[in-house]
Amino acid sequence: MAETILLIEDDPSIRQGLELNLSLEGYRVIACSDGERGLELARERKPGLIVLDLTLPKLDGLTVLRAVRREDKDVPIVILSARGQEAAKVEGLSLGADDYVTKPFGLKELLARVHAALRRSGRGEEIRRFGTIEIDLKTRRCTRDGVPVDLTAREFDLLRHFVLHPEIPLSREQIMQAVWGIDYFGTARTVDNFILRLREKLESDPARPHLIETVRGIGYRFNPAAAK
Repeated sequence: MAETILLIEDDPSIRQGLELNLSLEGYRVIACSDGERGLELARERKPGLIVLDLTLPKLDGLTVLRAVRREDKDVPIVILSARGQEAAKVEGLSLGADDYVTKPFGLKELLARVHAALRRSGRGEEIRRFGTIEIDLKTRRCTRDGVPVDLTAREFDLLRHFVLHPEIPLSREQIMQAVWGIDYFGTARTVDNFILRLREKLESDPARPHLIETVRGIGYRFNPAAAK
């Protein structure tokens, strides 16, 4: 079944062009021109991916992004931003956007980023295997060497976020907002403590972690190729 993409863009020429080309790529496309309607459609239609302009009438793109992330931590979101919106673009990524494309953009680049974001999300793939580790995203179960791994709900949420964003360096702030929510007032130490617990349960040598790597100066990265 074709994936559904929600396109929220107020420029009619860009919106119509993207709607046509995404449809030609085989996607079902829902399009609208303002943030308020976009948020309604995100809630009603549960799209597989959202392409979101930052400058929108009624509700701006960052407001829509915050609202979507409160309710859906995993739907891929690709931001469209104009040149000169560097600060907004960075804020969008910190709020949980998966990627961004700067206007004016090439159609092939946008399509490639949409394909990549959907591939990383793997929303249709429920069971993931990494070496001897098996993770069922639907039933929220994890095994290692065939033995169930006892994970708390939050530990599984954190692992799921890593699994859906492999090989991407994630800051502690990005992880906290994606897993705990943007309204959670914790500290970076909270993330560190949960990472430590996951390593103890999943790494063959927690003192020398390879599956969940520390990225100096940034945060952490999930490295599925290192699973044993």
